[in-house]
Amino acid sequence: MLLIRNIGAIVGVRHEAGKALRGSEMDALPVLHDAWLAVEGERIHSYGQMSECPVRECETIDACGRWLFPSFCDSHTHLVFAGSREREFVDKINGLSYAEIAARGGGILNSADRLHEYSEDRLYDEASSRIRDIISFGTGAVEIKSGYGLTLDDELKMLRVIARIRQDFPLAVRSTFLGAHAVGRAFEGRQDEYVDHVCREMLPAVAAEGLADYVDVFCEQGFFTVGQTDRIFNEAARYGITPRLHANQLHCSGGVQVGVAHGAASVDHLENIGQAEIELLAVSPTIATVLPGASFFLNMCHAPAPELIKAGAAVAIASDYNPGSSPSGDMRFMSSLGCIQLRMTPEQSLNASTLNGAAAMGLAADYGSITPGKVASFFLTKPLTSAAYMLYSYTEPVIETVYLKGIEYRV
Repeated sequence: MLLIRNIGAIVGVRHEAGKALRGSEMDALPVLHDAWLAVEGERIHSYGQMSECPVRECETIDACGRWLFPSFCDSHTHLVFAGSREREFVDKINGLSYAEIAARGGGILNSADRLHEYSEDRLYDEASSRIRDIISFGTGAVEIKSGYGLTLDDELKMLRVIARIRQDFPLAVRSTFLGAHAVGRAFEGRQDEYVDHVCREMLPAVAAEGLADYVDVFCEQGFFTVGQTDRIFNEAARYGITPRLHANQLHCSGGVQVGVAHGAASVDHLENIGQAEIELLAVSPTIATVLPGASFFLNMCHAPAPELIKAGAAVAIASDYNPGSSPSGDMRFMSSLGCIQLRMTPEQSLNASTLNGAAAMGLAADYGSITPGKVASFFLTKPLTSAAYMLYSYTEPVIETVYLKGIEYRV
């Protein structure tokens, strides 16, 4: 057993927490001051106040007033990619839009061209470096998508890299097949034929190797229609693969409706939604995942997170870590953006990036809060004045020690 004593405060302590927080539930972030935490193997055993700290002959750590937070749970990333796309960063500065860059052969297709030239080992090595980075930033559970392959062989290559990451690193990993991220170059101008290829060739191969927990589609003008999304999700259901969705990033595309209709685990982006979509998500088990890093980097409108919460929706925050529109996997920064740009409270933002992020990956029973029986994945910060301080002072290096599955992780 491991006993951590003299913790300044434990943030996110919940006796029971196996599902997403909705609406006003997101306003409460329980904090236990002057505390201890016991870990048994990979799991949280118990916690309490120092006045009742048990005396045990076991490994003991003096936290010296440091604060303890549950690991961030990042439910939307594209962190397996080849190289970088800073040329497009300059293009954006010079006035080109996301859609204009894509129309010129940049964007997703740019990443696909580069990835085609990479070996699986090279792709794994670059992705592993990013995984080490996000662990050091406090992430303990992550969803990773394919979608930069756009051919059968390259999509499988990406998914195999994700499988290797799941095997080799102690954070929780969920894998998503995103063959319908854009139309592959070999099918240029033949969008329906590419959807045929996704349904008839890609999905069966992915399912045969057991490489995907989820299937995703970029349902957006210029990418994939509601009808095409519906078809891909129907086909995925034959293999028991749960949908999640890129929805309403650039336009009010109908993505929220098709995602909810198919019981998607989450619908993500949501920068362009109206009252109808807000009301639908308020009564749906589908989680509304906002991606403030993308709207920040693209300098576009932000998802209406406060309105979603007020209506009663379950809102998660994720990084959208990718080389084109959100080149960062720092979930603390994303949580700060949730406050600064989306106008969420610190309590709402931290709940969204921990417990609700875990729920968006089907991991809320094991991650996202400091709860007895859950996986002991958490991090210690320097002593703080409040939980809000971590998001307020967003560039200060406050995270000092990371634990994953009960063991200190050293990069």
